[in-house]
Amino acid sequence: MEILSLLGDGMLVAIQPLNLLLILVGVTVGLFIGAMPGLGSVNGVAILLPVTFLVPPGSAIIFLAAIYYGAMYGGAISSITLGIPGASTAVATTFDGRPLALMGKARLALVAAAIGSFVGGTVSNILFTAFAPILAAVALSFGPPEIFALMLLAFATFVGLGGDDIAKTVFSICFGLVLATVGFDQISGAPRLLLFDLTGFLGGISFLVLAIGVYGIGEMLWTIESTRGEISKTDADISVKGVIEDMGETVRKGWKGTAIGSFLGFFVGVLPAAGATPASLMSYAVTKMVSKRPDEFGKGHVGGVTAPEAGNNSASTGSMLPMLTLGIPGSPTTAILLGGMVIWGLTPGPRLFVDQPDFVWGLIGSFYVSNFFALLVNLSFIPLFIWMLRMPFTVLAPVIFVLSVVGGYAAMQDMFDIWLILVFGFGAFFLRKFDYPLAPAVLAIVLGPIAEPTLRQSLLMSSGDPSIFFTRPISMPIMVVAIILILLPALKYLRPRRSSVAE
Repeated sequence: MEILSLLGDGMLVAIQPLNLLLILVGVTVGLFIGAMPGLGSVNGVAILLPVTFLVPPGSAIIFLAAIYYGAMYGGAISSITLGIPGASTAVATTFDGRPLALMGKARLALVAAAIGSFVGGTVSNILFTAFAPILAAVALSFGPPEIFALMLLAFATFVGLGGDDIAKTVFSICFGLVLATVGFDQISGAPRLLLFDLTGFLGGISFLVLAIGVYGIGEMLWTIESTRGEISKTDADISVKGVIEDMGETVRKGWKGTAIGSFLGFFVGVLPAAGATPASLMSYAVTKMVSKRPDEFGKGHVGGVTAPEAGNNSASTGSMLPMLTLGIPGSPTTAILLGGMVIWGLTPGPRLFVDQPDFVWGLIGSFYVSNFFALLVNLSFIPLFIWMLRMPFTVLAPVIFVLSVVGGYAAMQDMFDIWLILVFGFGAFFLRKFDYPLAPAVLAIVLGPIAEPTLRQSLLMSSGDPSIFFTRPISMPIMVVAIILILLPALKYLRPRRSSVAE
């Protein structure tokens, strides 16, 4: 009851006129920041951080948190309407969101993304409120072996993302892992795989650059090739009745993905150094794995939209937990929020809940209000997003190209990234023509920089003994489940071969 009383006090703080106005402005600005390729929540919060010095510290962090929420919602917009992920957190949304738009169901995809985001945010807010101290302690018990085991489990779940061709899926994963090792070694500092001795590779391959190239340029080329510019018209009906009907269909077909993304995303978000991008990708992979119709994923399944959107929104709240309770940022965006709190004279950590209860519970209360406002704003702008899709593809294709180039350049202001975007775009187009799955490679590039250093750190801890993964109480069950999931597709692959040999 004490928690409910504190939450009630926090809600009263959040709905004060100034804070309410900042929440509305924050989620609206964040929505369009998230939809712009190359920006995302990190850049949006960093750019608008100086503005917050005009308001009290409590209102400032509420405003930045609202931008974070809005950006999580907004990333799905360009993923669905243009096939370009607004941020790395929305890459998985393109897998089924873009096919739905090409089928003339963009409104359904946008509604599903909004509902999945709202439910994921609500579930994570409840978990945050109820279990903050306990989950913070659990997160602290995750060392390199546990994090590597979790990454291996993620790899095991998306073995099935490439369809029935296991060989091509494994090749795609290995190719992505190779790309993830380009640049300086995180442990030794030695340069690796500097192709043609180009200095642009010293910093590694940016995941945002790869995502824009594969799902921006590559998708544009594939659409031109497969449809010759003739894309099916999207929903003409943008009435309230149509949106309500899509809400019903989202609940019927996407409830499983929403539930998985909400809980899994929060847990992954709580872990330091994980964040919303792995959470959304893992949520998509697990949802497809447990689905009765996994072959429909990648072709326009509603669950393929709700799962990653629920996952990244849930993880965004989860990443706040270690920042507030331990002073450890759970994502790049929360690292900026942490810096802002220090500037405002607030010290994150266990004492924050005792010394600054009004600030903490006001912020937690703003999570609920921001999540509700973000849903309303997102649904209100659906007619605008639908209008974008009504443009002829002869107009839309140049827009996609320009946004891809501008978004790729905006991140680091480096022309080398533009050339990489074009290379990845043409490469993705030809790989797709030869039926090589792209999703496993993209996922491997996300998780590779986390999996490799934790593997090496674990082996350093055990003097090279791999049994460390099976002797620790948390990593052992995760490793066992991961190995089982890896072997299951292989058994399914070998069973038909055995039967054919017997015949």
